[in-house]
Amino acid sequence: MGAAAAAAAVVLVAFLCCGAAQVQQQRQLRFDGRRGEFRVLQVADMHFADGKTTPCEDVLPQQMAACSDLNTTAFIRRVILAEKPDLIVFTGLYPNSPILCFFVSPLFHILTLIYIHQKKKKTGDNIFGFDATDAAASMNAAFAPAVSSNIPWAAVLGNHDQESTLSRQGVMKHIVGMKNTLSQVNPTGVHVIDGYGNYNLEVRGVQGSNLVNKSLLNLYFLDSGDYSTVPSIPGYGWIKPSQQVWFQHTSSKLKRSYTNKPHPQKGQAPGLAYFHVPLPEYSSFDSSNFTGEKLEGAISSPTVNSGFFTTMVESGDVKAVFTGHDHLNDFCGELTGIHLCYAGGFGYHAYGKAGWARRARMVVASLEKSDKGSWGEVKSIKTWKRLDDEHLTAIDGQVLWSKSFSRKGM
Repeated sequence: MGAAAAAAAVVLVAFLCCGAAQVQQQRQLRFDGRRGEFRVLQVADMHFADGKTTPCEDVLPQQMAACSDLNTTAFIRRVILAEKPDLIVFTGLYPNSPILCFFVSPLFHILTLIYIHQKKKKTGDNIFGFDATDAAASMNAAFAPAVSSNIPWAAVLGNHDQESTLSRQGVMKHIVGMKNTLSQVNPTGVHVIDGYGNYNLEVRGVQGSNLVNKSLLNLYFLDSGDYSTVPSIPGYGWIKPSQQVWFQHTSSKLKRSYTNKPHPQKGQAPGLAYFHVPLPEYSSFDSSNFTGEKLEGAISSPTVNSGFFTTMVESGDVKAVFTGHDHLNDFCGELTGIHLCYAGGFGYHAYGKAGWARRARMVVASLEKSDKGSWGEVKSIKTWKRLDDEHLTAIDGQVLWSKSFSRKGM
């Protein structure tokens, strides 16, 4: 048995023996009873460092003198006030520093960085200089707008979050210990799983409705890794077999719960997946078949296709995937029934393009309403982006999934 297969088998045994018990969250996510909506704000690639002493990257000359990490903080506060999300999701890169943790030989890591540099002329994820002198302090400042808003929030790791004063595990543990977060280091009951920050969250029905105890929207969070640890494979890491086994069994468990009594529903509740590094399938699109912009020369995905996209297609519940990493891509394209979406670069200390506004992505799931006026299942999932301009302009609105359209195609 190969190493990957063995790891997957161990995860399966652990899952079956220990069950898929979820961490009891302090705050249960739930659809809003007035609007019948659940609103998710995605923030990608903050690259937060030391606050007001950290300069901006790739802004207009007239912006440079007064621009710092505090512009990133101000943008988060603006979009929270405008959109009033029910959940804020951070998809990687919080403390920003080039202190590289060499999990393999330094030579191999250097070769990996050379490979990445050749793929991207300007790999803004690597901002050289001791930017985040204290990873914990940097994260506290980066997440402060979410914490102070009293809105639940969740986070996954990017490929550079371990490169300051905390390890990758240490970063995730610090996040989990912060106020109002629903993040988890890893799923309860699964003792062998690659990475840190693999977990799921359930969004239950409206309080007082028949579906109050049903998860109507399932959110999956995964660690897409940092860099390959296989000397013969350069580039970024990938979602491993152990993570995919956990995802498959979690999806199956949620489907059983959705279709079981009381109030059994048909099919599966829709799901959304969040992680940092885009899948190789993001390369499937051109300007004719996506909404948004693709300004990067190439998709910065792993050189290895681990098959996670196929795993999601087979599970059937994930309707959209949301990543970051390529700051100048903000498109959504549909492939085999799943939308693959970027958020676009958010942080001002991350690479960007002068004159191209930093941006955030909103996702809103809406419930159907019965003739008797009670809230039911999810009827649609929509998305748009907010630009950090004078008017906080909303652009590129689109429907990612519709229950009526899905049923017609069955």
